[in-house]
Amino acid sequence: VLSFIIFICYIASSAASFMMAPLLEFLLALFLFFAYASKLNEKFKGLYWPLSDFLRCVTAAIIYFAISIAAVSKYSDGASKAAGVFGFIATIVYAIDFYITFNDLVTFLKQGSSSPPEGRKSD
Repeated sequence: VLSFIIFICYIASSAASFMMAPLLEFLLALFLFFAYASKLNEKFKGLYWPLSDFLRCVTAAIIYFAISIAAVSKYSDGASKAAGVFGFIATIVYAIDFYITFNDLVTFLKQGSSSPPEGRKSD
């Protein structure tokens, strides 16, 4: 929701060149939400779902921080300032999500490394 609000603010501002980052982040978050809701993570075991969510959080926090600084410092209209402020809030939210997802990722990797590989069982 926060990414969508930032996207709308960038569309209404003179900093419309920054609108692609929140749009892509919104679509990625929407995809992962529906993937987890429809249990795609259980059907497709080849993809490390916690790792993809972790990378999404890290890149989103970095990108939102960078474009928020640019929007607040370079543009003077109200919509750009609002998008920048919401971008800083999104940076904090994604940093918290990064921390939570990192803990889940560590648990997931420890769980996966404790079981022996399938190839060694047949030997």
